Amino acid sequence: MTEDVLVSIRNLSLEFRTGTEAAHQVVNHVSFDIHKGETLALVGESGSGKTVTALSILRLLPSPPAHWTHGEIWFDGQDMLKLPEAALRAIRGNRVGVIFQEPMMSLNPLHTVEKQLAEVLWLHQGLKLTTTRPRIREWLTRVGIDHPDEKMKAYPHQLSGGQQQRVMIAMALINAPELLIADEPTTALDVTIQAQILALINTLRQELGMSVLFITHDLGVVRQVADRVVVMCRGDVVEVEDTRTLFAHPQHPYTRTLLGAFHQRRTDVLPADAPPLLQVDDLKVWFPVKRGVLRRVVGHVKAVDGVSFTLHQGEALGIVGESGSGKTTLTHALLKLVPSTGGIRFDGVVLEQLDADALRPYRRSMQLIFQDPYGSLSPRLSVGQIIGEGLEIHGIGTAAERHERVLEAMRLVELDPGWIDRYPNEFSGGQRQRIAIARALIMEPRLVVLDEPTSALDRTIQAQVLELLIRLQREKNLTYIFITHDLGVVQAICHRVLVMQKGKVVESGSVRAIFDAPKEAYTRRLLASVVG
Repeated sequence: MTEDVLVSIRNLSLEFRTGTEAAHQVVNHVSFDIHKGETLALVGESGSGKTVTALSILRLLPSPPAHWTHGEIWFDGQDMLKLPEAALRAIRGNRVGVIFQEPMMSLNPLHTVEKQLAEVLWLHQGLKLTTTRPRIREWLTRVGIDHPDEKMKAYPHQLSGGQQQRVMIAMALINAPELLIADEPTTALDVTIQAQILALINTLRQELGMSVLFITHDLGVVRQVADRVVVMCRGDVVEVEDTRTLFAHPQHPYTRTLLGAFHQRRTDVLPADAPPLLQVDDLKVWFPVKRGVLRRVVGHVKAVDGVSFTLHQGEALGIVGESGSGKTTLTHALLKLVPSTGGIRFDGVVLEQLDADALRPYRRSMQLIFQDPYGSLSPRLSVGQIIGEGLEIHGIGTAAERHERVLEAMRLVELDPGWIDRYPNEFSGGQRQRIAIARALIMEPRLVVLDEPTSALDRTIQAQVLELLIRLQREKNLTYIFITHDLGVVQAICHRVLVMQKGKVVESGSVRAIFDAPKEAYTRRLLASVVG
């Protein structure tokens, strides 16, 4: 190791062995260095080996099933693969900090923010709770959390996603580590919060003089934060280069594929004579705030406050805004999943005038695709049962006819019909999302609401799903409402955009008008936050 190298990974190979099954090789003779004070991005699609390589630095993978069959990982003159567990514990969370992808899964739901941060200081520095409070307050302030004394007493579920991630950053950095491993720390965050988190990590890197290993599949993030890039594909390192050179002159075909997956703006135009399908007039969703022993209403949370728009047949409308802007609540009101006031007219029918039985046929025409396909697919049902469940509920066709329609739906979304008896855990994220799309389309809807359907997918898989959705829209003359915080996705699939803030529409117009000449300051701030 040279003097400016903090971590050196040499010929690392890793495999997983479970029971009597054959070993599954996941990392193949990987080598790269992390220099002192640099941000190194480790990129690749799901299954490329990037996360298991990074977690190997601290031996955070359970062994078994993980087995390091070859190689070395040098940190401060020590091979981490040969260190005893006690020596590793002294490094983990102290000299090397980790920010995990999903903060809510990493933070203990039973302990306050203060207790969890204090535990890190107690374990590594022997500091007691009474002496750590000023330092915890200081770090919560440094990571940009308002009212730190109040948030110290909060539990993780009482914080927003951005606040949870900031707590994770404080926990990872409170002992001033030499290396920070950041595993997809901004994947599920709004663009404005994402930009803030990235800027915060960069500022703290400079203040502490530490190195950062940034794991991501988002090359837009890489271009903003990284000094150098390591590209992994199926367990191999295929390219290592400084960021500017890699984006300007990628050498490996896989790197060029990743860079080519950036979304292009949709160019087709909605026909001028497209009839209106959904008309919304002064829609409001107000949630009462009750206080006191008698639970009197003292105010309202105005989740949706006077929204009006018209959606045409065959149109794709993007609804964007930060968390809490009301975009998801708006679509739930349109689908009559939450009470609302105002006018909702679907295909000329006023939905407020219909009772539950009369509304039932219209629910078939309005389908919802969720953000997390794995969470929305029952693990106890096969793919065939999941896709065909709606047909069975509505009593459509015979069992044989339903089976044939399921097979046709699978072919439509480019899934092998031979997989009909498999279960969700046997599929990749992109395949699960195709199952969710097939489940919605088998009902032959006219309106499909898509709530962040690509946020957890790799760029190349995102591009494939978006291409599928555009093809299906053209073939079936579908109408889409697309909820997302990814403005690149909006450009790729939408004709028109509604920008929401605090329950209101602050700006609306064509994709070209909104992206090229935004009128409102809030819209300009959203666009300025787009990474890449």
